[in-house]
Amino acid sequence: MAREKAGRQPSRPHLPDLHMRLRSELGRIDDQLRALLSSMDRLQGLLDAVVAISREVELPAVLHRIVTTAMDLVGARYGALGVLDESGERLEQFIAAGLSDRERSSLAEAGLPRGLGVLGHLIRYPDPLRIDDIPDHPASAGFPAGHPRLRTLLGVAITVRGEIYGDLYLSERYDGQPFDMHDENVVVALASAAGIAIENVRLFERIRLGAEQFQRLLLPTLPDLRPFTAAAIYRPAAEPSQLGGDWYDAIPLPGNVVAVVIGDVAGHDLQAAAAMAATRNMLRALVFDQSNPPGAVLSQLDRTLETCAHSRVTTTTLARIEPEGAGWRLRWSTAGHVPPLLLTREHHVRYLLAEPGLPLGVDTAQPRPDHSRLLPPEATVVFFTDGLIEHPGHPVDESLSELAGLAAAHAALPLPEFVRALADQHPSDGHDDMAILALRTPPA
Repeated sequence: MAREKAGRQPSRPHLPDLHMRLRSELGRIDDQLRALLSSMDRLQGLLDAVVAISREVELPAVLHRIVTTAMDLVGARYGALGVLDESGERLEQFIAAGLSDRERSSLAEAGLPRGLGVLGHLIRYPDPLRIDDIPDHPASAGFPAGHPRLRTLLGVAITVRGEIYGDLYLSERYDGQPFDMHDENVVVALASAAGIAIENVRLFERIRLGAEQFQRLLLPTLPDLRPFTAAAIYRPAAEPSQLGGDWYDAIPLPGNVVAVVIGDVAGHDLQAAAAMAATRNMLRALVFDQSNPPGAVLSQLDRTLETCAHSRVTTTTLARIEPEGAGWRLRWSTAGHVPPLLLTREHHVRYLLAEPGLPLGVDTAQPRPDHSRLLPPEATVVFFTDGLIEHPGHPVDESLSELAGLAAAHAALPLPEFVRALADQHPSDGHDDMAILALRTPPA
């Protein structure tokens, strides 16, 4: 017995079994690594999507971006966002993506979805909804004529400031599989960020609208300037919530004389707008002294502004159009401003290039040159700010040439439509606000 015990050896696993266990463990680790990498990719995709949504500053662009990024995150072929009306019971807007042109045209007669079927189910019960077979769902109401036959659905509500704003719908994964919990989690996270982005954009729009209304209140309504005709337009900068310092003015003076002003105060804030209003009001008072030429008036304005604590560098052009014989004489002085554009009745265009002088607020001791030109009948003088032509990718000369071409192309329009065409088709990049004032001399 003792010899039997002494001769026993401990059992060892067979080598093939050890290899199988090792393979299984390595396979499990590989699956975990793949799952981790997939999660990291999804997280990075989610972060990229949130950044992309947050960059948009227009609500339609934000809503469309939410749909397309959600589709990308889960690999869905179709996506839509339904915006609820004030009652919170019906859809008032439906942004769809992924439809082909043929599918869109087939659905054109069906109109806006009314929020029935599974869409209505998510409206009534705003918890995340995953459906593997839409026709079998108790709330399914079928599809309208021309609608793609959808099978799977992932729906998530979007909340803004504690209230349901709308619902995000995704359908048909490209791999043919139904949506899973990972898809639901990433879309829920995206919907949370989307609610913040929507609220931010709505806040931007309110601020932008308020700033634009405030800016327009500072600008005058052009008075009756007969025998001249005139029109003006102001456009705010593309950036939201930016006040600007651009302004225009036209003042009828005794003896069929009219004074015209265009200017731009440096900066894009409330102080710039306040400085613009103060400068405009001072200049309005000074132009009634017709004994001084425009250059002397600008020099006096410059000295007055020097005494103000919050004055800013300002570019401006002051012009006076007065009768001379059977025609009209334009007298002007420019303080660092872009030159006026002269457009004749025959649609000939040229800039009134002359020594510009320094901007206001730089050196009050420097003289301000005056210039003069006889205007023909039915000539149009266009005064504008540099926001109309500035573009970082184009030389100024190129933009000025493009503006001259636009003026010639639209010269036959009445002045209100003429200035609107210039503002609509401007050669600038829109980063700055712009003002245009056009004045036309009477017929001979």
